[in-house]
Amino acid sequence: MDSNYINSAKQQFLYYKMLGDKTMAQLGDEELLWQYNDASNSIAIMVKHLWGNMMSRWTDFLTTDGEKDFRKRDEEFESDLKTRAEIIAKWEEGWACLFEALDSINEENFDTTIYIRNQGHSIPEAINRQMMHYAYHVGQMVYLGRMLRGDNWQSLSIPKGDSKVYNAEKFAQEKGKRHFTDEYLK
Repeated sequence: MDSNYINSAKQQFLYYKMLGDKTMAQLGDEELLWQYNDASNSIAIMVKHLWGNMMSRWTDFLTTDGEKDFRKRDEEFESDLKTRAEIIAKWEEGWACLFEALDSINEENFDTTIYIRNQGHSIPEAINRQMMHYAYHVGQMVYLGRMLRGDNWQSLSIPKGDSKVYNAEKFAQEKGKRHFTDEYLK
């Protein structure tokens, strides 16, 4: 088992969760529900979709297909979450399911084949598949949040115009092995 990979994956997932957390924290309740049009998704809808995917993929991760019978994917895109509390509850429940599943991976089960819609994946392949999916949607959430907040947006990475200062600080540090998310997940 490659514990470095599992630990790195956990760090990446924590980073994407943090991006979503900080995006939603900057938005008002109505902004979480805002949709450009009926064909687009609000942040609330994206959270509901991520929750449905996480609950399906990570529940009984090692023993059952990742596309569960209980999942109602089409309903994930219905706008029925109405409060910040409902949105945050789904968000937290989905991430908790994911991290519990990752914590269950060990030497004895690392070679388990993970199925998603009857397609076999190694554990790293299944993790990568979901990580990229979540990054895609969290990126949409951040972009939408940035558009909604305009000039009031607080950057979640290197603020515009600060690249030289940021890089100077990084290159002033001694070379060393560390995860890039460490500075964001303090």
